[in-house]
Amino acid sequence: MFVAAVPPPDALDDLDAFVEPRREADAPLRWTTPEQWHLTLAFLAAVQDRHYDELVERLARAAAKRPALQLQLAGAGAFPNPARAKVLWLGVHGDTEPVRRLATGARAAAAKSGIEVDGATFRAHLTLARLARPIDVTRWLRIFDSYAGPTWPLGEIVLIESHLGEGPRGKPRYVVRETFPLG
Repeated sequence: MFVAAVPPPDALDDLDAFVEPRREADAPLRWTTPEQWHLTLAFLAAVQDRHYDELVERLARAAAKRPALQLQLAGAGAFPNPARAKVLWLGVHGDTEPVRRLATGARAAAAKSGIEVDGATFRAHLTLARLARPIDVTRWLRIFDSYAGPTWPLGEIVLIESHLGEGPRGKPRYVVRETFPLG
């Protein structure tokens, strides 16, 4: 499972229109699809049933403490770095400090519920592509760094259950389990 902020359909459509012609490029990129696009706030590898209800209660409280935000997908980056990238991502502009606090609250809610939270230091991003082996993606960063999507309101976060390999073409299938309004 993971806690995420999902851009609205119009923001996803705008990004998809920008990404689509690039998907045909002869590159070792495994592109993510619009159905997979989100900003992960907290990654929860294993949520046992006995912790689920408390997690939901704590996430609802954490979300209610935060006001709605204005965000924009813009700027590009790579993990772990551009010269040896395994992930190509798009950044987030706008209310980025409140997004970081929202992620901190989601991670704290999970930890206080007895759930181990995976992941490194939070960096707001949307994964565009993964690579089977590390390569230099500097050229791709120049392309995606030119993208600036529409500004959109974030009024809720979601708890998503991921079913690896069950989606189209062996990709993950996501199921929204809970929705938590902000403010």
